[in-house]
Amino acid sequence: ACRTHGSTDRDTNETAQALKKTARFDSDSAYSYVARQVAMGPRVSGTHANAQCAEYIVSELTRFGADSIRQQRGKVTAYNGDVLPINNIMGAFNPSAKKRILLLAHYDTRPWADSDLNAENHQLPIPGANDGASGVGVLLEIARQLSIANPPVGVDFLFVDAEDYGQSGGFSNHDESWALGSQFWAKNMPYAQDSLPAYAILLDMVGGIDAKFHREYFSQKDAPHIVDKVWSIANRSGYGDRFVNLDGGAVVDDHVPVNKAGIPAIDIIESKNSVTKTFSPTWHTMDDDMDNIDRATLKAVGQTVMNVI
Repeated sequence: ACRTHGSTDRDTNETAQALKKTARFDSDSAYSYVARQVAMGPRVSGTHANAQCAEYIVSELTRFGADSIRQQRGKVTAYNGDVLPINNIMGAFNPSAKKRILLLAHYDTRPWADSDLNAENHQLPIPGANDGASGVGVLLEIARQLSIANPPVGVDFLFVDAEDYGQSGGFSNHDESWALGSQFWAKNMPYAQDSLPAYAILLDMVGGIDAKFHREYFSQKDAPHIVDKVWSIANRSGYGDRFVNLDGGAVVDDHVPVNKAGIPAIDIIESKNSVTKTFSPTWHTMDDDMDNIDRATLKAVGQTVMNVI
């Protein structure tokens, strides 16, 4: 994911009653799903580890009894000319429900640690514990919980490839070089226009230590009612300190193509870190490893999304 705009403070005072009943979400289980991916090595698009991760996701969705599991394969060309074989993975729970929501995350990892303080690491692929594996880990735990208790609405899952192969120099001039897998998915979307999900929630970098989540610009612009809904439920769930009612700047991420395809989509992402003022300090570095994954962050995000469902 890449930043394209600055950010401004948002003055929103919101009080709401706590939720009377919350759904289950096991942060230890989510953490184990993150660790399992990282143990495969960097999951760069087109590599063996990427294919192994895709197989793992499909096997877990199958184990949880997901319906309509499909693998959308194709090829995309990166900004540097690399041709990448990609595989977007989908599955559904409660497939007969007319009202549906879409949950998504990217499972690929960045090929280069180009933000690492050590220049010698700039050509190495990142471990991708937070940037990739955290969102997938939370989604797999949500899927596991939905296999135990069928949700009241339809829930579709989308695991996208080739999000993180973008051009880092001059972000705002290279927006289209990011989120290649979701751009491909949006052009070949497996929905009819009269059966689109009501909205979509993207999870990206949702495992950082003490991470806080601000209201991302494109989410706020294209789906403000969904941002309001999710942030309100986070507050009522006891995570108002994590889901901050301030603007978090603009992030080019997988929710942008989904929005353009006609599905209101928001991004839950750490984009206004207190130290860096942008992404997590581990972003696109070799420090994006399991030592910097916080179970409490996974819990805040996963529990909030479960309560939204």
